[in-house]
Amino acid sequence: MSIALKRIYEFPTAADGTRILVERLWPRGISKEGAAVDYWAKDTAPSHELRKWFNHNPERWEEFKRLYYTELDESLQAVEQLRSRLAAGPATFVFASREAALNNAVALKGYMER
Repeated sequence: MSIALKRIYEFPTAADGTRILVERLWPRGISKEGAAVDYWAKDTAPSHELRKWFNHNPERWEEFKRLYYTELDESLQAVEQLRSRLAAGPATFVFASREAALNNAVALKGYMER
């Protein structure tokens, strides 16, 4: 399983493979055509409450991941749908956050690769 990470505001390339949006809400200012998203995995995104609580606070990162992984463990159907997309070949999780290192796409990649 090969998963890359990329902001949705960066230009799509052929090297992206399957582009999977891992946000619950559609990113502002991006058209569906411009995003070139192959699959929107909104049901694997963190809950609204968890996302707001985390707010990209580095001190909450480990707790955010723990709580997010618990949410994912309870969303088996959505996780299995995502796994089947990843089994098809290289994929890129696209995300909206300006924070490149501490965001739900990074956490989801870790979850899927374990």
